[in-house]
Amino acid sequence: MTSETDPTVAATTDSTSDDLTTDGPDAVAPAEAPLAGPDDDSFALFEGDEGRLDAAQRRALVALLKHRYVSPALQPAEWRTVLESESLLRSRLNELFLELEVDRSAEVAFKRQAGSESGRRPFPTLLHDTSYSREETILLVYLRTRLRTELANGARAAIVEHDELLGFVASFRPEHATDRARDDGRVERAIDKLLTARVLLRTKDARRHRIASVVETLLPLERLQELLEWLETQTATVDPASEQPRPDADADSDDESDGTAAESQDSPDDQTQPPAAEDDR
Repeated sequence: MTSETDPTVAATTDSTSDDLTTDGPDAVAPAEAPLAGPDDDSFALFEGDEGRLDAAQRRALVALLKHRYVSPALQPAEWRTVLESESLLRSRLNELFLELEVDRSAEVAFKRQAGSESGRRPFPTLLHDTSYSREETILLVYLRTRLRTELANGARAAIVEHDELLGFVASFRPEHATDRARDDGRVERAIDKLLTARVLLRTKDARRHRIASVVETLLPLERLQELLEWLETQTATVDPASEQPRPDADADSDDESDGTAAESQDSPDDQTQPPAAEDDR
């Protein structure tokens, strides 16, 4: 950045001036250089700020900490920054005993709790393990399968009807489960939690939802197959009074004020998925 030229300095160096000399006892001494202003390379954004990330990197870091995942569909600016500053952001998360996972194919980035290699002394944790309910697990299986089918057929997005989700979970209702109002209430709560977790994305129509691509990261094919086998065997034996009779689909989760359940922050994570039962703040 150039600064305006000091008129005094200009006059003493102007070879056409008859009034000012450039040497001898009457020469005009050059004006002192102005004091250096703020460092152009400074990252300070407020008084006392000693951070070494620029504003965009800080916003991306906050998004990773606050939400179950970052994606170009929901946070395009932060997603670009994650890709551009992946190593630096990973370093900052590592300082909090967190790991950064970036899935470029699914276009999601998320954090998860780091595990001690020695196993002797566990690290302090910001995330906690949480399990999906039976209804959430059934919904995740359906959403994962439905998304793959739609994309394979050339669709750019997968949209599901609210009643379609209710009906799918109802198909796994044991014959002895006769309290439909209670069961439907559980499914509604499960759908709400997946919406909060942004595994399901809201549309203009409150009864239609878009399936987020993060569901593929939450349920890789091997996990999907395990859950499908579980669903086939547990329906007839599940205790209707039980909320969570399902296999490992735990997720590292953040405690967030909005409450969520599948992204990790986001995800049915047994340390292999993105954070998935945290609340987005």
